[in-house]
Amino acid sequence: MNISDLLTSDIGKQIISGISEKTNVSSNETTSVVVAAVPALLGALQNNASTSEGAAGILGALTSKHDGSILDNLSGFLGGGGDTSDGSGILGHILGDKQQALENGISAKTGVSAGNVAKILMMLAPIVMGYLGKQSQNSNITNGNDLSGLLSGMLGGNSGGSILSSLLDQNGDGKLGLEDLVGLVSGGKKEGGGLGDLLGKFLGK
Repeated sequence: MNISDLLTSDIGKQIISGISEKTNVSSNETTSVVVAAVPALLGALQNNASTSEGAAGILGALTSKHDGSILDNLSGFLGGGGDTSDGSGILGHILGDKQQALENGISAKTGVSAGNVAKILMMLAPIVMGYLGKQSQNSNITNGNDLSGLLSGMLGGNSGGSILSSLLDQNGDGKLGLEDLVGLVSGGKKEGGGLGDLLGKFLGK
């Protein structure tokens, strides 16, 4: 299952409705943030997985706390308001000093306040990790190379150690924009059926 499958599945709809209810952000606005944030977070994870130390850290998390069990009780997680402390820790770890830039960029393009974007990201991060953990188990991922390959597949075949910096400013305008995300996940191609088209649909492109 790639990102498109996740976002258009019943689980994806449950994620959006649950986060929308708990953050008091409209369903449409939550959708636009989630659609942008999921590839952003996976891209950041892929960037971290490009080093042996980063890959080991991610694999350790995926075999312990983030093993995918969150998806088995997603309604309970969302109903409880999500584990925002865990989400905050995940974001700080995988995004570092790029976190605020990501929040502000998504805010500027979606019209959702940066504060609400931050709340959505904190609820979303543990779900993304759990989803990656489930996919990792299904694919029997045990090393960094395989983890990078899994993330690349989930991102539509994109790869590279500089993926996060490319994501933050792929169009070279010096600013983080969702156009950068669309370009990243679609690989600069315009064929139909890809995640770029999914993002474009929600962004009105």
